[in-house]
Amino acid sequence: MKPVLVLGGSGQAGADTTALLRRWHPDLPLTIAARNLERAQRVADDLGTATVVTVDLGRSDLGLPAGATYSAVVALLRDESYNALRYAQDHELPYFGISSGPVEIAPEVVAVAHRPTASPVMLASHFFAGAVVLAALQATGEFSRVDSIRVSAVLDEQDIGGPAALADLERWAAITSAGLVRRDGAFTWLPDTETAAEVERRDGSTLPGQTVAVLDVPSLAFATDAANVQLDFAVNPADALDGSQPAAELRIDLTGTDQAGAPLRTTHFLTHSAGQRPLTAVGIALGVERLLALRGASVPPGIHTPESLIDPAYATARLQEAGAEFVEAAVVR
Repeated sequence: MKPVLVLGGSGQAGADTTALLRRWHPDLPLTIAARNLERAQRVADDLGTATVVTVDLGRSDLGLPAGATYSAVVALLRDESYNALRYAQDHELPYFGISSGPVEIAPEVVAVAHRPTASPVMLASHFFAGAVVLAALQATGEFSRVDSIRVSAVLDEQDIGGPAALADLERWAAITSAGLVRRDGAFTWLPDTETAAEVERRDGSTLPGQTVAVLDVPSLAFATDAANVQLDFAVNPADALDGSQPAAELRIDLTGTDQAGAPLRTTHFLTHSAGQRPLTAVGIALGVERLLALRGASVPPGIHTPESLIDPAYATARLQEAGAEFVEAAVVR
């Protein structure tokens, strides 16, 4: 197989993801593409058999070596020119991206509409690159009908992400402070005056948070047909960490009916003691693995999201294998 081109492969998400891919698929060739060749080389050295290239997102050929060929393009950084996507389409390669929020996906959607048969494109700028959506869908197994889904996410102040992730968050906040929800079957944008939310944690404590606009909302809504879906996000302040390692905590509340048609309400928690990095890496690695058909059938051209291609049970198993805890904390019938 030709190597997977990982743009931004020397960052936090890239280094963790390529390490996972190397573990899952030892023979998969990887090329780490970055502006800083020295940093990329350190990541490649850790992987053992990866190669490195410099990349110039301002060029349609990305400044890559003449004659170089790849099996997929994985963009783990912001590409304002969308040259990485266009490069993938030009060469009919699968493309994976994580940096476009709900109000930014128009260029990618239109690019695929103009060239619908060129490449399979996975839009995965969900929480943890789709890992939360997949865990939530796994939690729906007891339901015959899902009426509401509420995801409550808590990250520690010291664990928001690396420079690329921080830049994404700052850009999204500048574009809109509105929250996106599905309410009584209608997708609704909440003004910032209505996005305040109280996020309840596993220990029963609460944090002030905000209902945010993320692709998880439409993904969960269309995957389950739940009439009410929202995702609330809170930051645990650094002074509350008591010297321990920053952790990530996701609460998933579902309501609906069970297989017998009786009312059912459940609460699940997805947590990782090492924070968001390993969860995000699993989400990305799952998407890349699936686009390359390393698991499952070949993926047709067009737009895809994590839950449209990845089996939730398999994803949850991979998350647990990476050290995550996924538990059902409450069931009310």
